[in-house]
Amino acid sequence: MSTTKRRAAVLGSPIAHSLSPVLHRAAYAELGLDGWSYDRFEVDEAGLPGFVEGLDDSWAGLSLTMPLKRAILPLLDGISDTAASVEAVNTVVFTEDGRRLGDNTDIPGMIAALRERGVDKVASAAVLGAGATASSALAALSRICTGPVVACVRSEARAAEMRGWGERLGVDLVIADWSEAAMVLEAPLVIATTPAGATDALAADVPERPGTLFDVLYEPWPTALAAAWSGQGGDVVGGLDLLVHQAVLQVEQMTGRAPAPLAAMRAAGEQALSGGTAA
Repeated sequence: MSTTKRRAAVLGSPIAHSLSPVLHRAAYAELGLDGWSYDRFEVDEAGLPGFVEGLDDSWAGLSLTMPLKRAILPLLDGISDTAASVEAVNTVVFTEDGRRLGDNTDIPGMIAALRERGVDKVASAAVLGAGATASSALAALSRICTGPVVACVRSEARAAEMRGWGERLGVDLVIADWSEAAMVLEAPLVIATTPAGATDALAADVPERPGTLFDVLYEPWPTALAAAWSGQGGDVVGGLDLLVHQAVLQVEQMTGRAPAPLAAMRAAGEQALSGGTAA
């Protein structure tokens, strides 16, 4: 049992419905870290520098969600190769010598969530959407997909962004218009990175023998696409799986304790989503 007073928190805007406090507090309880606290703060890009500069040496780390994953970069002393690959940081660890080090646990979190369901390598894949999460999906696919990746996007501007990420990450990327999304559902792995409701219309187009769907949403859950996918016997990896796996890595980095208690963290997240508190 450790009663050392240490602090951590998740920052973002909006942040009120973040499950991160539930997951991290469950980990602290399981690890006996009685002196540790984990909170959430509504912080936008304008307020981020002042917030970070105001932290004292009791702080162990920060989790970052939108819109701060790139805004944090100028405030750091160094970032991991993983974070640099997508120019996005979701984890900051404060070292004993006062440095601020950034990492991206979304990418290895995606890989771990897929591996948990037996997906280690795929011959091809599809990505629905082209936002910030899509770049992390491409980075994960650069490590596990041996063939082409089709990305379905809604605009030429988004297409250009995705082409840039594909080139940077070394992914054999094919851009398709969103109107062709139904056709890419035949891929052995489909990663949906879109906001709630965006893929609902695709539920009717799930193939008879679907592969694996990774839908990054966790609320509402299941999405219409995920429900239809499961109904056809396909494997589904959800947003809670991603959230838990990336949080496990954050807990390990911030506390120095490994392995983090994945089962306890997932149980806490499931309880919160089923009607318990998400405070």
